[in-house]
Amino acid sequence: MYIAITFLIAVLALLLVFWGGRVLVGGSWVLGFIRGSVGLILLGAALLIVLVAADVYSYRNLAEEHSVGTLSFRKLEDQHYEAKFADEDGVAQTFVLRGDQWQLDARLLKWKGPLARWGIQPAYRLDRVSGRYLTLQDERTLERTVHELYGSNYGVDVWESLRGISQRLPFVDAVYGSATFLPMEDGAVYEVRISHSGLVARPLNQQATTALEEWR
Repeated sequence: MYIAITFLIAVLALLLVFWGGRVLVGGSWVLGFIRGSVGLILLGAALLIVLVAADVYSYRNLAEEHSVGTLSFRKLEDQHYEAKFADEDGVAQTFVLRGDQWQLDARLLKWKGPLARWGIQPAYRLDRVSGRYLTLQDERTLERTVHELYGSNYGVDVWESLRGISQRLPFVDAVYGSATFLPMEDGAVYEVRISHSGLVARPLNQQATTALEEWR
């Protein structure tokens, strides 16, 4: 009895293998599946390329050193400031920063190899502004503040994807450019400039100059 049942199951399994094999190797089905799969892959690749292009488009050309904006401060209380950043296009953003100093960061894409020889200039995108406390104890215990200036809005972050592997790539470096931490002071105004080596901040009024001299 069990031999007969085993035989029937084996025959059924062989029949399923036979029918499955015919379906898999059938020309029309295989070609249709391949065509559909290749089409979906190409559509997905095209969408990815569009998203990558949109993210790269958010970067600005860095042909020579120039101003990227100004940062001004209004003191709310000790180690608590309202910061207003106005970019080179005049678009302003306001943030609350806590601490004694501020820093602004930018993302840089530096082309190398053939791309650099073809004259393609580096690109940048302002990334974030943050506050920092002077003492280590305050850094460990008090509230820290970081605000994004411009982000990747399309679900693809080219710079972040390249950052970990750019040293092994022959055509691009994805690096950070950061302005040195500078003091926050009521009424102080700084100009932030960018060059191929990164960001630099300069005092624009007496309050900023005095704060910088006292800090140094």
